[in-house]
Amino acid sequence: MKASLLFAIFALVFSASALAQLGQTETRAIQRQDQARTQQDSNSILLTVFLKHDQSMTVDEIQKIQAQQGFYKSFPPAGTSVVSWYVMMGIGQVVTLEVPASKLREVNLAIEKTAWKAFRTEFYPTYNLYPSIRGQLANKEKLGL
Repeated sequence: MKASLLFAIFALVFSASALAQLGQTETRAIQRQDQARTQQDSNSILLTVFLKHDQSMTVDEIQKIQAQQGFYKSFPPAGTSVVSWYVMMGIGQVVTLEVPASKLREVNLAIEKTAWKAFRTEFYPTYNLYPSIRGQLANKEKLGL
């Protein structure tokens, strides 16, 4: 009985230690990612692209158009990088790219040639405000972006 109790305590302590180390590893990874975004090339912008679903079509019809037009072969163009790519239910897909200024035309052309018909599009130049305001936020234990 005592041996099983000691084993259970050991397992609990070991698990807590492993979780703490995992949390520290994740925190460091987030900090590195945040630092990389903060040190973004001064000639680059963040560009948020709304790919709005045409609700008169099914997802299969939209995907067929994307395949026919070579969407995933052309978008995002070389020299740009995806920061995030989400589905916004009821709206469509929201893609944020890091785009060097010299590549803006290529992003536009990739969308015009391969996404139109499947989506209506909107573009928004954006920037990451989080590094600037993170220290001002009161609920520190919830921060993790």
